[in-house]
Amino acid sequence: MEHGLNTYKKISVNTASKEQILLMLYETAIKNCKLAIQAIDNKQIAKKGEHIGKFQDIIVELNNGLDFNVDKKMATDLSNLYDYLLFTSTQANINFDKKSLEDCLQILSTLHSAWIEAIKSLKKNNKEGK
Repeated sequence: MEHGLNTYKKISVNTASKEQILLMLYETAIKNCKLAIQAIDNKQIAKKGEHIGKFQDIIVELNNGLDFNVDKKMATDLSNLYDYLLFTSTQANINFDKKSLEDCLQILSTLHSAWIEAIKSLKKNNKEGK
């Protein structure tokens, strides 16, 4: 069963649009942030580190994917937010700080919602020929 799920995930990523991949990355980062918070609650040191590591890997990828040629100010602002998320989650990992991860989760959720709306708006404008 696990093999079939992994195959499905690979096909989903390989056939997804850039927008879908962006949303998948945010959703996976959110999931790992929540799991890290849970691990802190359950005093699971290894799990906490594992999920924060996955969360941070995604943030690094999001940061690396920024295109400063399209909108320099927005890319700079996002890069600064990603740096903050990396710093804050590192501190949370070192200090077993659930509150810092909850702050990261809030930022990620806000960014995810904003991207959903931006993608909807873009698709609407493309349909209307603008």
